[in-house]
Amino acid sequence: MRSDGWHLTEDVDEFLARAGDFLCSRPALHTTLLTLIEKLRTGGAGANGAGGPVLGRLERGGEVRAAFYRFPSGSLSVTSLTADEADSLAAHLVAGGCVLPAVSADHETAGVFAEAWRRHTGATSALRVRLHLYRLGTLTPPDPFPEGRGRLLGERDHEHLMRWCREFAADVEEDVVVDAASWAGTRFAEKRYTFWETPDGTPVSMAGVNPLVGGQVRVDPVYTPAHLRGRGYAAAVTVEVSRAARAAGAKEVVLYTNAANPTSNALYQRLGYRRVTDWVLYDFTYGTSAPEVG
Repeated sequence: MRSDGWHLTEDVDEFLARAGDFLCSRPALHTTLLTLIEKLRTGGAGANGAGGPVLGRLERGGEVRAAFYRFPSGSLSVTSLTADEADSLAAHLVAGGCVLPAVSADHETAGVFAEAWRRHTGATSALRVRLHLYRLGTLTPPDPFPEGRGRLLGERDHEHLMRWCREFAADVEEDVVVDAASWAGTRFAEKRYTFWETPDGTPVSMAGVNPLVGGQVRVDPVYTPAHLRGRGYAAAVTVEVSRAARAAGAKEVVLYTNAANPTSNALYQRLGYRRVTDWVLYDFTYGTSAPEVG
């Protein structure tokens, strides 16, 4: 074992054999890593190989204390760390020649890691986005409930789905191409989607859910076209997929919202979602002498 306790691998099975129980011990807080690693395990985009993701775990006293996922882009997503653990991870990555473009984590961890990264590399950090992580408590459907029904999407809906995913990505300023050629490599591909339809069968809103893994399901994305908003359709489809997730055995149903969007935050709270923590993403900027990301 390395003296700092950090172990890096590109072998998903090896990683899960050591860190799987740790991730499943707090499925809501670990939803990001659980879903990323499940996609990797099942052969999703960016699977093992040159330029693929790197997985890491911190072991001390024979127990896993933390874990991370380093994207092919170089960005880091990490579970909760103390200040000392963040410093040891920063030192380990620097020793391995890593230059991170960004880090995402719960707000306390992201803050202490950004500070540790500054000490070790001189990089400055800038907040890109702050999210609220919510977990479903008692599901409370809206009253009145809009007329219509939920319908799982089939193959015939794929063009419609891609169009709405493009519109959603544009709404949240997500820089991604969503078309037939790129679909399998996007974060939208592995999800199961439901439309909310009016009584005449017209789709008016949609919600996706990640696969059930580690006892948790994450709702993402929820989208209603702008001209159809304010009629309760997003609430209806969120209730539909939340019920289905629990019926499928999910112990935790979670979702992220942009902290700057009061409408979506108020909606999910009315439906019974309760805030767990904030999740933030910091971008790093280096001096002109910094090496390429690697």
